[in-house]
Amino acid sequence: MTVRRKATGIALTGIAPLALTVLTASPAAAHGSMTDPVSRVSACFAEGPESPKSAACKAAVQAGGTQALYDWNGVRDGNAGGQSRTRIPDGKLCSANSAEYKGLDLPRADWPSSTMRAGSHTFHYKATAPHKGSFELYLTKSSYNPAKPLKWSDLESKPFAKVTDPKLTNGDYVFDGKVPARSGRHLIYSIWQRSDSPEAFYTCSDVVFGKGSGGSAAKPAPTASAPSALQLSAAAGKSSIGTGRHEHKENGHEHKESGTGPHTDAVTPAEADAPAPGGSSKAEGNAAQAQGGGTPVGGQRLAETGGDSSTAPLAIGGAAVLAVGAGVLFATTRRKAARHHG
Repeated sequence: MTVRRKATGIALTGIAPLALTVLTASPAAAHGSMTDPVSRVSACFAEGPESPKSAACKAAVQAGGTQALYDWNGVRDGNAGGQSRTRIPDGKLCSANSAEYKGLDLPRADWPSSTMRAGSHTFHYKATAPHKGSFELYLTKSSYNPAKPLKWSDLESKPFAKVTDPKLTNGDYVFDGKVPARSGRHLIYSIWQRSDSPEAFYTCSDVVFGKGSGGSAAKPAPTASAPSALQLSAAAGKSSIGTGRHEHKENGHEHKESGTGPHTDAVTPAEADAPAPGGSSKAEGNAAQAQGGGTPVGGQRLAETGGDSSTAPLAIGGAAVLAVGAGVLFATTRRKAARHHG
């Protein structure tokens, strides 16, 4: 083998770990939560993970720690595959059976709530990045008791709203639904099932029909507010979403867990160069997902659901770092080879 060929091999060997480092450092692409009506986790995050204001959010932090709120957009089951009812047990619907989010399952009548009325409503779902998939929204039955653990039988058997691949507008999936008539405190449960993966995301949104707070004299329920863009940006560094592991503190001790099912956006070294649909590698597919797109299939990106490019800077920045690092490494190795040859 010539010196130049050896140099090229060394350069490429050095580039591969750099490429994996850049790509795996990017946050996982598919996450989100309902913001109209505001989900429990979003409402508590907006109050402040370290010092929530409402009694319900304080109790949620005491039960599950603050990390669950920083990971507001990660209530998920990586292996749902459209089988949510059989995979998530009664009493754990709001956490999606994840220990990290167990504080969201607390049966209380004083969760921060959004006002709701029967008839047409425009729903907003904050998406960290777009993905193909469908949303199903379920409303609790008239017999619903918020002081008891939420069961599947508390929800109507059929969704009152269902939409596939809604348009992404300013970072939100926006779609309409016709809300059934109810009175008093209820809950809207959403399932976002990806069609390009078995992964699904879940939210519980507490709502009140009619006048009043929907709580009780002893436990008045505050109005829920969605987190602002400033809050999301300021706390982004404390989120464990995208690391492949979630960390939270419980009873003063730190716990680590992998979540419910493997995250489909993770890249392992063995997978980085493996062919993916469309002829690209999985690493290339993840770079596309970071730009709001997935692996090209039939000329269309799986994750393309409205043309929002809000996540593009992350992928572009990662690609730039990769290009610069590779170029420097290759140039340095080439100069050394030339000197050796001379």
